[in-house]
Amino acid sequence: MRAPAMGARVGWVGWRQMASLAGLKTRTESEDIEDGGARARGGATHAYALYGVALSSDTPLALEPGNQDAVAAIEIRTESAGFFARATSGARFQDGAPDWCDYAALADHSSYVRWKGLGEFLVSRDGRRVYCRKFRGAHPESFQVYLLHRALSFALVKQGLEPLHATAVVVNERAIAFLGDSGFGKSSLAACFMAQGHELLTDDLLLLRAGAGGLRAYPGPPRIKLFPAMAHRFLGDQVAGVPMNPETKKLVLPLLPEQKCSEPVLLSSIYVLEHPHESRRKQPVRLSPIGPRQAFIELLKNTYNYLHVATDRLERQFAAASSLANTVRFRRLSHPRVVGLLPAVRDAILADVCGVGQEAAWGA
Repeated sequence: MRAPAMGARVGWVGWRQMASLAGLKTRTESEDIEDGGARARGGATHAYALYGVALSSDTPLALEPGNQDAVAAIEIRTESAGFFARATSGARFQDGAPDWCDYAALADHSSYVRWKGLGEFLVSRDGRRVYCRKFRGAHPESFQVYLLHRALSFALVKQGLEPLHATAVVVNERAIAFLGDSGFGKSSLAACFMAQGHELLTDDLLLLRAGAGGLRAYPGPPRIKLFPAMAHRFLGDQVAGVPMNPETKKLVLPLLPEQKCSEPVLLSSIYVLEHPHESRRKQPVRLSPIGPRQAFIELLKNTYNYLHVATDRLERQFAAASSLANTVRFRRLSHPRVVGLLPAVRDAILADVCGVGQEAAWGA
């Protein structure tokens, strides 16, 4: 594991360079995947390791090739518009999904989800196969964000794994995770740590598994999602990214190898981020312990996949949250929502990780 370089400024790689390294063609180099299933099945299978899961795909992905010891296996296959039309014929779409997302639990217990302007996905009943189709005009990087986060989360929960809505960085060869909903500042805080040379482990989806010595946090895709101003502030001026989806200005930013940890890391602590509406501009940075009961509630609130609500999944989710709440060190993080003060927030967390006090306030 590389020691963080204090004060280091990190460089960036654009989507085209990352795609070239992965063997993935960009829109200007290949056709959009419209009827790619039949074409791709005649080609090679590409192997990757992600979240501790063995992925096989009939098309290249912007991931590092790998075949590590895996807790599960998932096959990704491209399919045609006709395939999805037949699969969803007569489907009843559920309420509760975001406005630009459509979700249906199908009669055969497979799951269908579609994001407008990006693509559609079908996850098999047992979670071992994900079918996908990129819509015409969608950027490959934006499409893969939803494939490797949102769609894959259905496969994970169907295989008995419980992903959390969290971002994690590596400090002193241990993972620290920031738990919170979208807009709570997980990625911004991670970028502040990266500006000091710490590696990103995963952005937005965190999978934990028991291993030798404790709980292991597994690496996600080599990218981070940030608004342009935040990216420029903490990660330099050579930022090259594409919009995450048609509804936001947040960018998907591929990372260089030295910016990303690609191996499982033992988990040190989970920091639960306070709701932005509960923060004041002039408040101090506060870190306070969270007991198992409140930690259990926070874990349930911050599951990465809240759409798949089969009874057996909910039972596993409650059991996993209960075990994690009684095992891991939790802290509640409250801080002023001022970008210029994020380095002070980072320093407070680093002090806490090093064991400075059980309950502390900085800047009071």
